Amino acid sequence: CLLWGGCGLSRRGCGRYRSPLVSRYAGAEMAFVFSERNKFGTWRRLWLFLAQAEKSLGLPITDEQIQEMEANLDNIDFKMAAEEEKRLRHDVMAHVHTFAHCCPKAAAIIHLGATSCYVGDNTDLIVLRDGLNLLLPQLARVISRLADFAEKYADLPTLGFTHYQPAQLTTVGKRCCLWIQDLCIDLQNLERARDNLRFRGVKGTTGTQASFLQLFEGDHSKVEELDRLVTEKAGFKRSYMVTGQTYSRKVDIDVLSVLASLGASVHKICTDIRLLANLKEIEEPFEKDQIGSSAMPYKRNPMRSERCCSLARHLMTLIMDPLQTASVQWFERTLDDSANRRVCLAEAFLTADIILSTLQNISEGLVVYPKVIDRRIRQELPFMATENIIMAMVKAGGNRQDCHEKIRVLSQQAAAVVKQEGGDNDFIARVRADPYFSPIHKQLDSLLDPSSFIGRAPQQVAKFLKEEVRPALIPYKSKMGGKIELTL
Repeated sequence: CLLWGGCGLSRRGCGRYRSPLVSRYAGAEMAFVFSERNKFGTWRRLWLFLAQAEKSLGLPITDEQIQEMEANLDNIDFKMAAEEEKRLRHDVMAHVHTFAHCCPKAAAIIHLGATSCYVGDNTDLIVLRDGLNLLLPQLARVISRLADFAEKYADLPTLGFTHYQPAQLTTVGKRCCLWIQDLCIDLQNLERARDNLRFRGVKGTTGTQASFLQLFEGDHSKVEELDRLVTEKAGFKRSYMVTGQTYSRKVDIDVLSVLASLGASVHKICTDIRLLANLKEIEEPFEKDQIGSSAMPYKRNPMRSERCCSLARHLMTLIMDPLQTASVQWFERTLDDSANRRVCLAEAFLTADIILSTLQNISEGLVVYPKVIDRRIRQELPFMATENIIMAMVKAGGNRQDCHEKIRVLSQQAAAVVKQEGGDNDFIARVRADPYFSPIHKQLDSLLDPSSFIGRAPQQVAKFLKEEVRPALIPYKSKMGGKIELTL
């Protein structure tokens, strides 16, 4: 089990509850980032960074102690750590003792001058950074796949909807660009959230660095250099200049709000796909042996899109946890943040990972049915063409008001056939049969060409993809990867 360090059981069955986010859905890389092994391995590396920096600034720490720590970074006795935590009721000290047990020579200097949040909060910041670094190329791949789809169908007219009622035409590619635009905003927000992350650094119990100032006998410059060195070793360019015992929980709000916003984008996209599947215009991938319903063998349910919507709702709700946590942190810190953060931070990233991998799979296999799309256009286009017909009649010498009245009567008659009799829209046939419109009978086919109703949609798609989307994907060019296959 990636999450708990290795129980040997996988999906074939386990006697303990395991979150389906890990056991059923999440990718191995993201599951590892939030695993116990990664967490406690990072703690040990942070203790090593601290000892190395303290040694370089003159504290009496030997090379032998450093080497002993380096040799045991991944030699974690999880059973011993669990027993120590049960005895001490303190997770950090349990792991200090466990690390010291396999590093007897270094035992005296492990965690020197630090507080629990030195390893706890700094590890959380490393994990948030690494989690964002996993999500960013995943999101870029989804955008890239959808951009290819939008380019392919940039010119294909389709019926637009406002209020989910038929509206003016757009194109399949232009509609896809609406999805892409939202995801590009998410890409920018994820990049900003990652780049804004700083390291907590070495700040002591209440953020004053008093313990380190005492270690270095009042030398402020050495304390500042210690903070800088450890921050650099952890891969950060900056640390927060002021903290309480913890880094500000506003940071968690910033990160999870970006993920919640991503959830909203994915939910909207997959809802659109579900609606289009109902219209039989576009479908998500459907495997050869896939079963849509245990009772109705003909069904092709959009289960991937439904999964995305289901999990996106969960992702969107998780922002409430850090909002409330930040609001109730008293003074320098209260511990009622800890248990909540263990759940919400991991779940937000695992859920985001799942919906992006699923959406990538969807976007790589979208199926378009142009003939169904064209049939729906033909049902609605006659009414949309009425303004064009009026203009053509006026140009042919007709009276605008007389023409308007003629069309009003004929369109109401055609609407009655559609709504009351269940027939096809025969408005154009009525126009062709009315001698009043004989001056433009030969123009009707051109007046009803769907491509004349899509405005600048194809040009907008081309410009958007060229000037905004493709440049945003350049940093992720080497991580575009191949197609993703879902096991469930």
